[in-house]
Amino acid sequence: MNIPRSSYPRIVIIGGGFAGIALAKKLSNKEVQVVLLDKHNYHTFQPLLYQVSTGGLEPDSIAYPIRKILKDYPNFFFRLAEVQQVIYADKTLITNIGTLHFDYLVLATGSETNFFGNVELQRNSMAMKTIPQSLNLRSLILENFEQALLTDEYHERDALMNFVIVGGGPTGVELAGALAEIKKGILPKDYPDLDTRRVQINLIQSGDRILKEMSEKASQKAEDFLESLGVQIWKNVRVTHYDGKTVSTKSDVSFESATLVWAAGVKAASIKGLDAEDLLTGGNRMKVNEFNQVEGFEGVFAIGDVACMQTEDTPRGHAMMAQPAMQQGRHLGDNILKFLENKPMHPFVYKDKGSMATVGRNKAVVDLKNMRFQGVFAWFVWMFVHLFFLIGFRNRMVVFVNWVYNYIRFDREARLIIRPYQRDYSQFKEDDK
Repeated sequence: MNIPRSSYPRIVIIGGGFAGIALAKKLSNKEVQVVLLDKHNYHTFQPLLYQVSTGGLEPDSIAYPIRKILKDYPNFFFRLAEVQQVIYADKTLITNIGTLHFDYLVLATGSETNFFGNVELQRNSMAMKTIPQSLNLRSLILENFEQALLTDEYHERDALMNFVIVGGGPTGVELAGALAEIKKGILPKDYPDLDTRRVQINLIQSGDRILKEMSEKASQKAEDFLESLGVQIWKNVRVTHYDGKTVSTKSDVSFESATLVWAAGVKAASIKGLDAEDLLTGGNRMKVNEFNQVEGFEGVFAIGDVACMQTEDTPRGHAMMAQPAMQQGRHLGDNILKFLENKPMHPFVYKDKGSMATVGRNKAVVDLKNMRFQGVFAWFVWMFVHLFFLIGFRNRMVVFVNWVYNYIRFDREARLIIRPYQRDYSQFKEDDK
């Protein structure tokens, strides 16, 4: 990989998400050599992916080059690579661009969509965990309306304009709200010769309430907001099959839809060589101790979504969200420096700063440690927090200007089919044999 040799210990970080970037920043300009590997050359601000999917933002507004984030750090090296295997005995990584030796290894691989082993759902539904996936969803949504104009078949037209979102967490709730606002403010202007009143947005939740990680008041208020926008919420309903046309459930409820968005769960992105069953917990997460050390592997750490730190307060590990990931990244940076100086490391303690979700224009719910509020003020708080955590001044300005424009004009300028979406079934050939 043409990484220069150094007298400093080499710390290899796999993953340029919230956790990996926070750790790399913490180790900057220290007496260590930091090598960050990622299959993309950019960091993605995942909480705003749904706005890319619905035409509110362009992808470069929520992405930032990894090299630019850490360009002023002489001890930092980035390589565009996909890690295929860890050979712990030799302290070596095998990647698609070659091998790399490490002294210390940090897994910050994040998470991926969890279809819970349902190949049919994985084949036919849409995920929204990456920028390419969000662009695919945006193209499919717009293509469906174009196709609805061309068909004379009544049921086909309704299916093309029927959107089913599975999963009542923040991603599902925010996407449903954004689609409802498109139906209300944009579709009648873009498609005057189409009866857009027939557009349906269905949000399916397997449990008894949406936003189950937030307070009951926030859940109920979010539900009220969505229903006021025309979203149909189906609780205690579990999707079992989707063949690209019909959504089947365990109950007698079914839907005819050309678009199913799967936002019902995530799992950690594990790596071969560190994926033994006794290392992993539910959700494919890796067991770590209070110092984020992977159990049984000295010098190997895991942070963010891939790490499961089980304590009395967090028996299933910390929430797979940005805040725990960033805090673990920064904390591990301090601990690694202490470890190298033979000083005792400090256990990680998560400082819960609250959670929030937006449902649409002037509608959001916020749960802070000592305060809970909903509505317009919560919406402004949500916008400020997301702007603050975006990386890069340009990104903050572009997103802010877009939001102001969209608010004043009630519009979403980025509703473009840049590349027509074509479903790729090649990845399932092996499964079909």
